[in-house]
Amino acid sequence: MSQSPVHELSRDECWELLRSNEFGRLAFHLMGEVHIVPINYASDHEVLLFRTSQGNKLLGVVMQSDVAFEIDGYVEDEAWSVIVRGDARVLEKRDDRERAENSRLRSWIPTDKEVFVEIVPEEITGRRFDLDKPWEHAIPVR
Repeated sequence: MSQSPVHELSRDECWELLRSNEFGRLAFHLMGEVHIVPINYASDHEVLLFRTSQGNKLLGVVMQSDVAFEIDGYVEDEAWSVIVRGDARVLEKRDDRERAENSRLRSWIPTDKEVFVEIVPEEITGRRFDLDKPWEHAIPVR
């Protein structure tokens, strides 16, 4: 019997991947719809931080804090995915804002993003996938 190509990641492995990356996708509710947007983020003491400005993303997390966040990646023979489900909250206390400002969180684009948001995970899951792409070996070399 062959070994499964799907492997569950431990919580520690998930955090290692979250700490070593800085780009993912945030899913949130707004006006009865689910939205998903790319964000850059940082991890800080088992929470995730991102910056935003006034708009749908901020309105969505303020109106309904239940969010999901996902990162993924791949190399030639494996892929992985980590999903975080949790609550988002705007950081309003001075100490919280200073902690966020002192993290490695930096905006990737030069826009005004003065609002810090923290995602407190309730559930973290991850998987690693052994890839088998036989079609790559069937392509004739010229």
